[in-house]
Amino acid sequence: MNFNLTEDQQAYVDTARAFAEKEMAPYAGQWDAEHHFPIEVFRKAGEMGFMGMYTPESAGGFGMSRLDAALIFEQLAMGCTATTAMMTIHNMVSWMIGSFAKPEVAEHWCSQLVTGEKLGSYCLTEPGAGSDAASLRTTAKKDGDSYVINGSKMFISGAGSTDVLVVMARTGGEGAKGVSAFVVPADAAGIHYGKAEEKMGWNAQPTRLVTFEDVRIPAENLLGEEGEGFKFAMMGLDGGRINIAVCSVGTAQAALNTARDYMNERSQFGKPIAAFQALQFKLADMATELVAARQMVRLAAFKVDSNDADKTAYCAMAKRFATDIGFQVCNEALQIHGGYGYIKEYPLERHVRDVRVHQILEGTNEIMRLIIARRLLADGAAELL
Repeated sequence: MNFNLTEDQQAYVDTARAFAEKEMAPYAGQWDAEHHFPIEVFRKAGEMGFMGMYTPESAGGFGMSRLDAALIFEQLAMGCTATTAMMTIHNMVSWMIGSFAKPEVAEHWCSQLVTGEKLGSYCLTEPGAGSDAASLRTTAKKDGDSYVINGSKMFISGAGSTDVLVVMARTGGEGAKGVSAFVVPADAAGIHYGKAEEKMGWNAQPTRLVTFEDVRIPAENLLGEEGEGFKFAMMGLDGGRINIAVCSVGTAQAALNTARDYMNERSQFGKPIAAFQALQFKLADMATELVAARQMVRLAAFKVDSNDADKTAYCAMAKRFATDIGFQVCNEALQIHGGYGYIKEYPLERHVRDVRVHQILEGTNEIMRLIIARRLLADGAAELL
């Protein structure tokens, strides 16, 4: 059991950190304030290989492990949380198309997705169905050599600014077995986009309602076979929970670094506030909990890479723990700054706003607890080691 990074992994980390420091961190506050979706940065990220990390090599991607991708996403999140979160969603879309689409469909889209030339959005959540993918109501009816899609999706990241959608829709009866997945061009006739939602955080990416009215797509745009959509969605959620967890870890690390530097620079009562034991203890607790969260996320990524039977439980635990700790660390870092933490001259208030949504996305943390509890209470359940 070796917890040290390999030379290749350290190189990934160093490259991603340099990119985040140069291309993201200096502009993240401006993107947030102006609600700017930095498409130009996604193009540059594509040149670095960050837009198709675990897309299969057969589809033009890099075929990286989820652990290696998590190492990179952590560094990128230190530069801009919202932009990195969008990159994780795009990577999931590219991976799903590259893994399950017909060869000609995968070749057409992935060749442009892995470079960042085209961007993807993932359409699962509906007004009445979030993580409960088996209850979705959007339909896809077979009509000759086409499918016709009707329904709506909400809280779709990047919607209206991306080029392709992976859409979960019902092709059969009720429940999980009736769900299928499709590749849908984002400009297809019959797709309508709602207004950009006014959000607490994640302002550097648009979030919109997407409505499908008799949207006709070729039958070959079906991912896998009819009825496999729920399986793909669950696989996507496992990876998505790792991604959102590691975005929390990266953002929290950035907040911790800022707080540490501030403690050394700020003086009160004739000495740096770093000399006050109460703040030293606070900083130590923040660092300890953050390291624990990081290791849990990396363990979950390892479990996914190993196709462990309990990978879903580990992903749920990592997502629950890391997003809670990420928010706490960012909030404590803001507190250390006092009034300065509350103003936009410093990044702390943005960190707090951006990571708060991570406790909700990819299934709320209450749902994560249910997943873990059901695993522990199952008949004949073994210990989680």
